[in-house]
Amino acid sequence: MEPQAVSEEGDVLSCDPPSPCEEDPIEGENLHNEDSSNPPADSPSPPECSPTSTATLPAVYPAPLDTRKTLIGHVEFLYQEYRDKSTQHEIEARRLQDNYVQTPQTPDSPKTPEEGSSPPTRSNSTFSRLQNNCSGFNLWQDLPEIKNSGVLSVLQPQEIKLQEAMFELVTSEASYYKSLSLMVSHFMESERLKATIHPSEMHFIFSNVLEVLSISERFLLDLEQRFEENLVISDVCDIVFKHAENPFTVYVTYVCNQTYQERAYRRLLQERPEFREAVAHLETNPICRGLPFSSFLILPFQRITRLKLLVQNILTKVEEGSVRETSALQAHRELEKLVRACNDGVRKMSRTEQLISIEKTLEFKIKSVPIISHSRWLLKQGELQQMSGPRTSRTLRTKKLFRSVYLFLFNDLLLLCKRLPGDRYQVFDVAARGLLRVEELEDQGQSLANVFILKLLENAHEREFTYMLKATSQSEMKRWMTSLVPNRRTKFVSITARVLDCPQVQCVHPYIAQEPDELSLDLADLLNVLDKTDDGWVFGERLHDQERGWFPSTVTEEILNKNIRTQNLKECFRVHKSDDGSQNKDRRKMGSRTRQ
Repeated sequence: MEPQAVSEEGDVLSCDPPSPCEEDPIEGENLHNEDSSNPPADSPSPPECSPTSTATLPAVYPAPLDTRKTLIGHVEFLYQEYRDKSTQHEIEARRLQDNYVQTPQTPDSPKTPEEGSSPPTRSNSTFSRLQNNCSGFNLWQDLPEIKNSGVLSVLQPQEIKLQEAMFELVTSEASYYKSLSLMVSHFMESERLKATIHPSEMHFIFSNVLEVLSISERFLLDLEQRFEENLVISDVCDIVFKHAENPFTVYVTYVCNQTYQERAYRRLLQERPEFREAVAHLETNPICRGLPFSSFLILPFQRITRLKLLVQNILTKVEEGSVRETSALQAHRELEKLVRACNDGVRKMSRTEQLISIEKTLEFKIKSVPIISHSRWLLKQGELQQMSGPRTSRTLRTKKLFRSVYLFLFNDLLLLCKRLPGDRYQVFDVAARGLLRVEELEDQGQSLANVFILKLLENAHEREFTYMLKATSQSEMKRWMTSLVPNRRTKFVSITARVLDCPQVQCVHPYIAQEPDELSLDLADLLNVLDKTDDGWVFGERLHDQERGWFPSTVTEEILNKNIRTQNLKECFRVHKSDDGSQNKDRRKMGSRTRQ
């Protein structure tokens, strides 16, 4: 239920976007959009490879009157099951394609997928089997109405892929509505559960879920109406945009209540046995498919973030410069605003509470500094060892070379403290974060391993001061250096930087951030690797939202195929190419002047 942190940095990308005729090595978020009829991108493009525009779509194929009931009936999964299967399918699809890594070539040997843009044709049967095993929804092209209409013989392969991507958005919304309805009818309206809690606690647990359910129903009705107008879907992103502009704001209210919801739910489970028993009894009902109550409570936040990814998937498949690309970009921008508002709402509350808690533990040996501020938040805290005395061989043999120092690093401020009994801290120095500089100490033996230099250009006494600090491991040292001065390494590149390739990993095990400088990961997240340590930590930037942070390498696996990495970047460039374009342009001009 944890929202993700928002990245503070980013420049503009400049890779050429993929040609509409190129084969996609990665089918992205779509659960079922591989198409075996697409030729490799390095082969000559036949005339029929040209994308189908909305103006050239086949004549209207109206859906039967009972299509809505049929469509809902075919949605077998609850949303939680759909989401898990979809992400697992995406991981497996990437693994299959990543197996085709470039090998040494002779002049007469055939091209490998590394030189083209798609794996060999022989992988198609494997993808088909994977698709049939993993997909819980019917494919758009497998619907009886589609097969009987003859439309598949008219549409180009790229258009079929686009139809599958749009159809997944419709069917996944139906799955989400199904789970949300179950949350209301089975849990919220349970007389046994209501008898165990007060009305105010009921509000904390369920918030405005009835409004969210109503909005989802209206959204789904609009999507289904579009499908009933024509089995060949003209567009869905225009509908997403219409709803994201205003009605979807109910999601912000629900997600911002998340802190109260989690706190109330944990307290009730711990302190009220009758509530705990009622929840356990309801969870055993077969209609819950073995899913816990907590998985229903986080549905709205999961859906709004997933919806953004589904729109991104559609955006990578629409023809460039088309009306459908415009509507997809508009929908994506609105969903970005919505997700950002949800994140900001949750964090604003938790950050303020955290600052209040920290301020209560501080006493100042120097002039006191006000800690609580609406624009301030904690980035990292922890204990390091400060080197004291001259660096001589005699000093290194003593046990008093280091003394403990505790750091509180905020987004704009650093406090250096001495730890006192009773979890209290005495602040003996302070500096603005913008006046910090760090430098890694050259290897000088085991005693000085993982030591770095922290320079305060202006400290509490308004003079320059240098500290030599020792961490317990290489990863801890790098994490502190990265947090203290984010731009200390020129090799750090953003996905919005002008690069054609970058090491990439995909998340294969979910990870929940344990510290402020870490990044929570969901299954199938793609990340650029910006830095890594020898003891198993990675500093990365997630492609779909540009959020940065540290995570253990054990929860990810590397994308080895350069071709796939390049395609991932191109799709990312296209999705974000119009986001804050004018601001990025101004930043580039300013950076150019600085270099001059």
